[in-house]
Amino acid sequence: MFFYDYGHGMNGGAWLAMSLGMVVLWTLMIVLGVMALRLLMRAPGHLGTYSVPRPEQLLAERLARGEIDEDEYWRRLAVLRSADPLTKH
Repeated sequence: MFFYDYGHGMNGGAWLAMSLGMVVLWTLMIVLGVMALRLLMRAPGHLGTYSVPRPEQLLAERLARGEIDEDEYWRRLAVLRSADPLTKH
């Protein structure tokens, strides 16, 4: 039988290396695809930032949701600002 390998036959080691290389390649492509999807599906304001909301932000959110009224908001905000070491001079 005549094979068109031009003297470059593939031995068992080369076949194994190519098979493992394909597994690594496909794994890498899948991992990169999942990472890209996660990046695209994040909220627009949170790309790469994982910050803890400040107490004033949480208080403002409670006011916006209607959990507290405006008087309570201003009272609590005054307490927060008097206890916040960053605003004390």
